[in-house]
Amino acid sequence: MRLVFIVMTTLHRALYRLTGGRVGGKVAGLPVLLLTTTGRKTGTQRTVPLGYFEDGDAYVVVGSKGGAPQHPAWYLNLEAHPEVGVQVGSEQRRMRARRTSPEEAERLWPSILARAPGYAKYRAKTSREIPLVLLERR
Repeated sequence: MRLVFIVMTTLHRALYRLTGGRVGGKVAGLPVLLLTTTGRKTGTQRTVPLGYFEDGDAYVVVGSKGGAPQHPAWYLNLEAHPEVGVQVGSEQRRMRARRTSPEEAERLWPSILARAPGYAKYRAKTSREIPLVLLERR
């Protein structure tokens, strides 16, 4: 299963980059961005496609990992190195990532669940608090 995920992510990322987001820019009705983090252990650049939501000038991504008991690797990487690269469509920019405050999360979750109700299942499946991350212009 992990190999299938790696192959699908690699293909998605390549098609997104090749087409400037025209292919892979939307999944399950959500817009998709490419998030590039710096590996917390290796220092290697890692890029993953993620669904996102807009909040003013910022993008919001959800560290759900399908409701797994641990945070996704990209989230752990940005905790260690919050300076990230973001590609939306053909536009690339440097941004700073930060976990939302409890008040921000409380405000954002209802609109996220209204647009992507599957996140409610992920929240119910895990005992950890699923983090919401703001990607803000530097």
